[in-house]
Amino acid sequence: MTADKVQALFNRIAPVYDQLNNSLSFGQHRIWKRMTVKWSGAKLRDTCLDLCCGSGDIAQLLTEKVGRTGQVYGADFSAAQLQVARDRSERRCLKPPIHWVEADVLDLPFADGLFDCATMGYGLRNVTDIPRSLKEIHRVLKSGGKAAILDMHRPENAWVRVFQEWYLDEVVVPMAQRFDFTEEYAYIAPSLDKFPIGSEQIELAYQAGFSRATHYAIAGGTMGVLVIQKE
Repeated sequence: MTADKVQALFNRIAPVYDQLNNSLSFGQHRIWKRMTVKWSGAKLRDTCLDLCCGSGDIAQLLTEKVGRTGQVYGADFSAAQLQVARDRSERRCLKPPIHWVEADVLDLPFADGLFDCATMGYGLRNVTDIPRSLKEIHRVLKSGGKAAILDMHRPENAWVRVFQEWYLDEVVVPMAQRFDFTEEYAYIAPSLDKFPIGSEQIELAYQAGFSRATHYAIAGGTMGVLVIQKE
C-alpha cells in the first residue's frame, strides 16, 4: 500500500478508530500500550516522542511519566487522527500539554538527538520504508535513548496463526463492515504476511545503527514490542 493510501485510510477511520480498537482487542490494547511506555524508559523531565500517534493514547500515557517538567510530542501524518488526539487531550487538560505535530516518520521535522525516548503503536507495519523509519528514530534520539515499538505480528505457533487468521476474517472485517470500513480493515491480514518477524526487526534495528535491540512477543505472539537503544 502506498503512503498516500495509508494516509487516506487513517484519515477515514479516525472517527471510529478508538471504538474499533477497544472492541477488537477486548480492551487489551490499553495494557499493551502501557507495556510499551514502560519499555521506552520514559521518566520525569524527559522529552518524549510518540510516533504514528493516532488518537493519542500512548502520548497521554507518556505525560504521566514525564511529569509537569517534561515534554511530550505526538506525531502523525494523518490530520484527522491528530485532530481527534488534540480534542481528547484538551478535554483532559493534560499537564504538560502535548505538542501535536503533523509529520511523516520517514522525514521527521525534529533536530538530531532531541528526544530521550520514543514510542510507536501500530505504525511500523504501515510505513512504506521500515529501514528508513528506524534510521529517523535513531537520528532524533539522544545518546542512550530508547524506543519501544508496538505492533501486530504473525505468531510462530501454527495454531495461534490459524486462530489469528480466523479472527481477522470472521470478527475484525465483519465488525468493520458495520461502519462501512471493510476495505480499510481487510488490509490487516496481507500486511501481516509482509511484516518482518521479531528476529528480522532486530536485524533491521542494528542496521539502522542501534546498539541494542530486543523483541518481546506478547498476546500469544499475535502482538510484539521491539525495544531498541541508541549507543
